[in-house]
Amino acid sequence: MAVWAVYLSLCLLIALSASGLEPDYTVNWEAKSLKSRDFDCYPDGGSDQAKCEARGCIWEPSSIPNAPWCYYAETHGYITSNIVETASGITVDIERNTDFPIQRSQSRDINKLRVEITFLSGKSLRWKIFDPANARFEVPVPLELPATPETEENNRLYRVQIQNKPFGIQVIRKSSEEIIWDSAVPGFTFSDQFLQISTRLPSNYVYGVGETEHPSYTHDLNFHTYGLFAKDQPPGYKLNSYGVHPFYMGLEKSKNAHGVLLLNSNAMDVTILPTPALTYRTIGGILDFYMVMGPTPEVVVQQYTEMIGRPVLPAYWSLGFQLCRYGYANDAEIADLYNDMKAAKIPYDVQYADIEYMERQMDFTLDKENFKGLPALVDRMRAEGMRYIFILDPAIAANETKGSYPAFDTGIEKDVFIKWPPKLSDDIVWGKVWPDYPNVDVDNSLDWDTQVKLFRAFVAFPDFFKKSTAEWWGQQIKDYYNNVMKFDGLWIDMNEPASFVHGTVGEKCLGDQTLENPPYMPRLESMYRGLNHKTMCMNSEQILDDGTRVKHYDVHNLYGWSHTKPTYDALLSTTGKRGVVVTRSTYPSSGRWAGHWLGDNYSRWDQLLKSIIGMMEFSIFGIPYTGADICGFFNHAEYEMCLRWMQLGAFYPFSRNHNTINMPRQDPVAWGDEFAAVSRDVLNIRYTLLPYLYTLMYEAHAHGNTVVRPLLHEFVTDENTWKIDRQFLWGPALLITPALDPGVTVVRGYVPNARWYDYHTGEVVGVRGQFVDMETPLWKINLHVRGGHILPWQKAESNTHYSRLNPLGLLVALDDGGSAHGSLFWDDGEGIDTVQNKRFLLTTFTASSGVLTSMVPTDGLAEADRLTLGLVKVWGVTAPVTRVTMSVTGQPDADLPFTYNAQVQELQFDATSQSHTIEKPFTITWN
Repeated sequence: MAVWAVYLSLCLLIALSASGLEPDYTVNWEAKSLKSRDFDCYPDGGSDQAKCEARGCIWEPSSIPNAPWCYYAETHGYITSNIVETASGITVDIERNTDFPIQRSQSRDINKLRVEITFLSGKSLRWKIFDPANARFEVPVPLELPATPETEENNRLYRVQIQNKPFGIQVIRKSSEEIIWDSAVPGFTFSDQFLQISTRLPSNYVYGVGETEHPSYTHDLNFHTYGLFAKDQPPGYKLNSYGVHPFYMGLEKSKNAHGVLLLNSNAMDVTILPTPALTYRTIGGILDFYMVMGPTPEVVVQQYTEMIGRPVLPAYWSLGFQLCRYGYANDAEIADLYNDMKAAKIPYDVQYADIEYMERQMDFTLDKENFKGLPALVDRMRAEGMRYIFILDPAIAANETKGSYPAFDTGIEKDVFIKWPPKLSDDIVWGKVWPDYPNVDVDNSLDWDTQVKLFRAFVAFPDFFKKSTAEWWGQQIKDYYNNVMKFDGLWIDMNEPASFVHGTVGEKCLGDQTLENPPYMPRLESMYRGLNHKTMCMNSEQILDDGTRVKHYDVHNLYGWSHTKPTYDALLSTTGKRGVVVTRSTYPSSGRWAGHWLGDNYSRWDQLLKSIIGMMEFSIFGIPYTGADICGFFNHAEYEMCLRWMQLGAFYPFSRNHNTINMPRQDPVAWGDEFAAVSRDVLNIRYTLLPYLYTLMYEAHAHGNTVVRPLLHEFVTDENTWKIDRQFLWGPALLITPALDPGVTVVRGYVPNARWYDYHTGEVVGVRGQFVDMETPLWKINLHVRGGHILPWQKAESNTHYSRLNPLGLLVALDDGGSAHGSLFWDDGEGIDTVQNKRFLLTTFTASSGVLTSMVPTDGLAEADRLTLGLVKVWGVTAPVTRVTMSVTGQPDADLPFTYNAQVQELQFDATSQSHTIEKPFTITWN
């Protein structure tokens, strides 16, 4: 109605002007007023006109789907009262605008606030909004910030403006004059348990905000709200899941990119609006924002990971294919699977057991009836180049009656478990998770809640913020390795933390009930059941390492984060090797120590696409070692779907086939010879390209580059790439176009504007910058190599122990000008801190005008790990070749045997006979 009124007024104004008459009124037209109603003044749900107006808001029905009917007055918020500018930032005092008091029960407004804006560097800044009179919880996650702010205005890519009524911050990119952050919109609120701030966005393209499932990589801006609260919640549409990442990347109309982190660990939700705009609502802490300026999407991730910490470098073997399931009957079943995989010659590096290997699902125990032979089996597998990972949950069984349980007994001795605040009780906050009561047979015919009540033991949750807890946890891991069973990596699960009862045993949380059911409940899966649904009481108390006491309410989303570093430290100190940790619950900077799998997904076709979206999001979250359970965790997998998923999953950085108990097997040898053959072929491609993938992992670790890379990161000037999520890249050079739907033999894929080669044939693709149909019979996944790049490779073997012994090959894909470049990172594959200690080889390769050369910026590799140069393939050689020669300083030139295929323009030459180790620079010429 308001829009039509403005339209009719303008028509009348135009008509009067045309008639020569002067109107006796003016029309106050402001474009932003048409959008101010996007900001919901009653996000609680259940609003009506009476409730809306009682809150002090404006009620106006709308015909726009999902649009709020209750919204703020234009100037609702805070007013600027004092601005102090310095060379390093701006300080602002703001006061609540009492002309528009919003009545929100049980959450006291804080009328006076302080805003501190710091120019961290020329490409990053921070703004912090807090109560200067009373300390509030601040996230104890350390960030890597510049030692001194950028005080030279000319060095900054941005400038900052302060708006008054309502107060808001505007961040402007100087090069384009675009406003890329603009919080001068109505609705800014700062109260005890409700903090809200909105910003306009510079375009309709925004990515990130996790961990939630949604059907496209770029967000739909039609009033969608995503809750962020760590929970044992399998992926589902718009449901808050295992981790919390309040980070988004936005594109700008100028085709630049920026990223924004809200460093707040309280439960929150984020609404994305068609304005375009974004609204944060959180229920505690402060508003602490960090922005990185890019200007490209890839640089945004580099700057973000520089701030939160670079991703861990996983062990080389962890890039191999992995098998797991929940519900192996005994160690003989695992041994049979291992033997069958070997017989089928399917590459495979890592075997797991889920919680069934434990005695009654208790950490640091072994089921000596069904899995007594597992330690010997693990020793045998490891002797044959395989690796073993086992699972650990944080919850520790508490009321064991069959004798001493060291994990719990020593935990009590060292006071590691989470308790109530001392003024309420000195008892542990008891939960229930997996462990059964001793001497009790679980009756699986009963419903789950009854089983939990009758058969599950009490558990205690370690407080991993405490140094003493980290030491206790590390000792349990070391004792298990030394006394029970060897392992190479650790898988930590259920660390949201998950519980099978709500809050605590008895389901009655002590203390302040507004912590369990706050005045505003973010849009969560459990929003009508309380924050403690399937987790701990929010009034539980944890203790930071400096002795500060904090409510679980404030640090719940950090539990998995706090669990991860002690686990990684324990793995390194126990095994003396790098290994790998895979964690379920994550927060910004978790990638410094671990990878992440995308959780308990379903065996459905839609999950293939959603796994790509999830991987690309965790790429920008700084956790590149990620992937989904191949073929799905829940429900029966279907043959064709599982086969297509094996093809897609062969290009997950973390490539693991895993499913749940009481479901049929879905590993590659469970489906027959044809399935095994297709799986073997695609995994052989993965293993062939592992030197390239490992180099990408190094670049992520050293520089913050993405590994799984959205096409827009490489081709951001091409707006066609901004919405593509059915394809992805490995680094800059390998384009993966999987089949994601049943029954398809052709997939529609985009070929960006570059020269591309079909990986399977070496032939040049004849189109660029357009969508094309790609043949995809059941045995094939489409792969394309980008011209201008050199990919290192090795011949695949049964596992990486053997493939690493093969000569190094190079795939040289020439661009339109006949040039290409690439690099290889190589170390021992599992040493601790090899990058920091320069115990690695970094070789760069360049091809141009018929000459391939190498340079060696870093050579700290041990003699035992050196590689010889083998077969080199050069694609895009347009003229016949008569001779190939290799030159090495101090040696006579050598002719290399070669073949040339004029039809596909492929040159191959083999340097194996020269026994040339690649730490020595070389030049190879063809003419």
